[in-house]
Amino acid sequence: MRQNTYDTGAGEQEKALLVSLVTDNVRRSGADPQHSIEELASLADTAGVEVIDSIMQNLDVPDKRYFVGKGKAQEIRTLAEQTGATTAIFDQELSGAQVRNLEEVLDMKIIDRTQLILDIFAGRAKTREGILQVELAQLSYLLPRLSGHGKNLSRLGGGIGTRGPGETKLETDRRHIRDRITELKRQLETVTAHRNLHRERRRKVGAVQVALVGYTNAGKSTLLRQLTEADVLAEDKLFATLDPTSRNLILPSGKEIILTDTVGFIQNLPHDLVAAFRATLEEAGEADLLLHVVDASSQMRVRQQKVVEEVLQELGAGGKPTLIVYNKIDLSSEEALSMLTGGQDTIRVNAFVEQDMTHLREAIEDRILGEVAEFRIPASRGDLAALAYRVGEVVEQDTDEDFLVLSVRLNPADMEKSGRALEPYRASE
Repeated sequence: MRQNTYDTGAGEQEKALLVSLVTDNVRRSGADPQHSIEELASLADTAGVEVIDSIMQNLDVPDKRYFVGKGKAQEIRTLAEQTGATTAIFDQELSGAQVRNLEEVLDMKIIDRTQLILDIFAGRAKTREGILQVELAQLSYLLPRLSGHGKNLSRLGGGIGTRGPGETKLETDRRHIRDRITELKRQLETVTAHRNLHRERRRKVGAVQVALVGYTNAGKSTLLRQLTEADVLAEDKLFATLDPTSRNLILPSGKEIILTDTVGFIQNLPHDLVAAFRATLEEAGEADLLLHVVDASSQMRVRQQKVVEEVLQELGAGGKPTLIVYNKIDLSSEEALSMLTGGQDTIRVNAFVEQDMTHLREAIEDRILGEVAEFRIPASRGDLAALAYRVGEVVEQDTDEDFLVLSVRLNPADMEKSGRALEPYRASE
């Protein structure tokens, strides 16, 4: 007979059953439930969980008490007893009441997709900002669900769903958690102010910023490493990168820009996570150019592109100049490659082919360097000459009596952001 309080066992790998509910809304949305549960399996693997089996249930709408229905819940319990599974991971978000009811029927740990993603982020966070953001997201998610996690919080052995804030914090009353949320927001405001100060400094010196965005595991960190020789983690797992990483990138012309790797997006990205990470994700909104990295070998690349575009829109970065980078073409079939959309705002690369990286650097340069304009600057204004070199590419320099004549290639964004002091000295066309 199974005990009421489950012990995963210290050091033992958790064994999970994956559960997905396919409703009328899911079918109408055009989403692929099979791909979603395969993605859930990858998330579980990233969290260090062994997936034993998966179960799908079809209902018109979710069951209010047991989500998948009491009969299906009984089937899940029977399968868990037969296979030795210790955890049930649901592909959709559960309410506190549903968690509580499922615990009573299944007598095992209940985790939903949102909690699993938050748990992975808790394990990946390394910087102070990342740790604060994850804790805020977890507490914001768990606060309305405390009544539904009674057994989960008392189960021994830890494991997924218990990293980050920790069990002791979550077992305290709502007032304490609300106070903690308020304190986390205050600390994050301080960190955000510091980040904004760095952004302002970049703007003042005319630094061009390019951000890598894309679905998780599309290869953004690999591209950052290959383009800049950065010592960053590039791992074939979901959410290998959590904290944004910026490195200097030297373009073929010699111009130096800042390239930033951002956290990957995923379908059904938890709202609390987007809210908590808004300051970090705003790196994309501040960029002069977005490199939208797409895994060309993924059968779900169209859906993944759409997910990224929707999140960018939510962050206010939907209208940014964007270069779509179809990555992993070496893993793609000829049929898949033939279906990729073309055009001047797309490029196909294998991150491990240096020629492809050269072409990518050239493509970036083409988009951030604009038309050549001529400026007649008084020789006494060395500060303006220095500004011209900072914000653009000086392709020719000459003197004309008491004037320095500079031919400068710079794009309108650079001119608007950092080069307005040069405008009065622009030579007539």
